[in-house]
Amino acid sequence: MSILKFKPQGVCSSLIEVDASQGRINSVAFTGGCHGNLQGIESLVKGCDIQQIIDKLQGIQCKSRPTSCPDQLAKALVEVQKLGDNQ
Repeated sequence: MSILKFKPQGVCSSLIEVDASQGRINSVAFTGGCHGNLQGIESLVKGCDIQQIIDKLQGIQCKSRPTSCPDQLAKALVEVQKLGDNQ
């Protein structure tokens, strides 16, 4: 699969790039946001099953916001799954 470029909403990150294949995450890269935290997320999700990461990150909030960078990553991964189903 090629890299999915996802524009997050309601968070400090301005772009999430996801490279995934065969139901697994090859890599994730965030643009903007809390650099150290997002580097940690990028490292932790590498090689993981897409659905497991969606289940873990979906619904996480940041401060008083109804979403977060991890929640937006889950949304991006849902899009990756949809694309995979259509290929």
